[in-house]
Amino acid sequence: MNIDPYLAEFIGTFFLLLLGAGVVANVSLKKTIAEGQNAWVLITSAWGFAVFVGVFITGQFSGAHLNPAVTLGLAVAHKFSWTLVPGYVIAQVLGAMMGSWVCYLTYIDHYRLTEDEGTVRSTFCTGPAIRNYKNNFFSEFLGTFVLVFGVMFIAIPNIAIEGVVVENFGLGALQALPVALLVWVIGMALGGTTGYAINPARDFGPRLMYQFLPRKNKNADWAYAWIPILGPFAGGATAGFAYLLFV
Repeated sequence: MNIDPYLAEFIGTFFLLLLGAGVVANVSLKKTIAEGQNAWVLITSAWGFAVFVGVFITGQFSGAHLNPAVTLGLAVAHKFSWTLVPGYVIAQVLGAMMGSWVCYLTYIDHYRLTEDEGTVRSTFCTGPAIRNYKNNFFSEFLGTFVLVFGVMFIAIPNIAIEGVVVENFGLGALQALPVALLVWVIGMALGGTTGYAINPARDFGPRLMYQFLPRKNKNADWAYAWIPILGPFAGGATAGFAYLLFV
């Protein structure tokens, strides 16, 4: 079986958001089975497992970046072709949008019962515990730097995409588990300030989908939205440069 790498990125990011947004919905919305149950441990664990599922399904076809910051960082480190970057990013954003939408459909009765818009928005996108744009940016930068720099040392595939063999370029060679553990520990250790988007597609795509919801008092908080986009991009690119400098 062979799947187009762009489709693979869409599918992998779809599963990432379906399961990742799903756990936030499960512990946050009204009258769910898991409402209020050990939220942070459950959320960080499930996001790590969601990465495992997305990578396991699509790694052999695209390298399973599932994250524009990973794609950018690997390109900066000469581990991925720049010509493939735009298509990967578009596929990741669309996959994130679709994953969050299906999650919404799954929990739609509970969304209807949940009046607090901050809670509803949190199931789609991230937000700061303390709004301080400089520190929020640094938190997203640092978390993504750790993610992408770690990936540089544990990703080892050779996959031909559009006739080009790219060495050491994605998460697929990790056999899914190590990168899931990396995301898990980043969330547990560094995620408390901003909810650790560490992935522009993971935040922007679902935030845009939230904007389309038929809710009267919705507030997508676009004033903050640049933080989980530019912070991860900066962290991923810096990790790529650091890899070139030190390795």
